[in-house]
Amino acid sequence: MEATALLRKQHQEVIAKFKQFEKAESEASRRKLFVEIADALAAHTTIEEKLFYPTAYRGEDLQDLLREAVEEHLTAKRVISDLLMMEVTDEQFAPKVKVLRDIIEHHVQEEQDDIFPKVKKALSRGELTSLGEEMEAMFDQLITTEPRQNVPTETARAAQLH
Repeated sequence: MEATALLRKQHQEVIAKFKQFEKAESEASRRKLFVEIADALAAHTTIEEKLFYPTAYRGEDLQDLLREAVEEHLTAKRVISDLLMMEVTDEQFAPKVKVLRDIIEHHVQEEQDDIFPKVKKALSRGELTSLGEEMEAMFDQLITTEPRQNVPTETARAAQLH
């Protein structure tokens, strides 16, 4: 699967989990869904920061967009880190999850509208497919390791792109 197609698929999956979270009625369901969201976002941002963004960074017209993208990741990680320290019963938990969703939806829109088209021009189909396979393998490995646990250590500054 091409890298951009993989990322689009992951975007759709996490947005669906946010929608499930909003409809969940039990504390246990909300906690479970938040953990799934946090793990998915932690693994997703890792594959973007370690593989996708550095590869895309070659394109001069992408550098500013990618620097903004890692800053958006940092903002999301800080919110996830806060949520990891909270109980699902905290009256601010659900509103903070909503803020996280808003951050992610904005980020997804910018990636899909601005970054992906430029990456598709900068990389060949073969490069996109090879990168996508590498990203998928890394994601599949990361998702089994409770990647959300690493997020609090990633909140000091945005990821480096090169």
